[in-house]
Amino acid sequence: MTSTKTPAQLYSLVFGATLLVAGIAGFLVDSSFGPLGSDVEGSNLILFEVNGIHNIVHLASGALGLALWRNPASARLFALGFGAVYLLVTVLGFAMGTNVLGIIPINAADNVLHLTIAAVGLVAGLASRTVAEPTMSARA
Repeated sequence: MTSTKTPAQLYSLVFGATLLVAGIAGFLVDSSFGPLGSDVEGSNLILFEVNGIHNIVHLASGALGLALWRNPASARLFALGFGAVYLLVTVLGFAMGTNVLGIIPINAADNVLHLTIAAVGLVAGLASRTVAEPTMSARA
């Protein structure tokens, strides 16, 4: 029996897997954890700036998405929560410039990616119903 997945489930699965891979790949590029502060630096993974802490954030986010994607209610909570958190990260990224809270290096490409992750998560979460709509059965 095949069941239709909600937008939030698809979001949790796709972004979870993508961020998990990005976290692993990020450690191949930069596994450093210091120095922290306003001069925190990272290395480029394709277009995106990463360091050890940024990679751990990707790994944790991805693992959480993959852990929650099977259950529609959990996936919806993940999509909405993740969307809200990444929206905050986007605002902080644009406001702070080259880092978020002095621990995660970012650049313009990161900000655009974070905004995309936030927008898609919020839309997927809002578009997903966790309670099935009642169906009308035919009466004889």
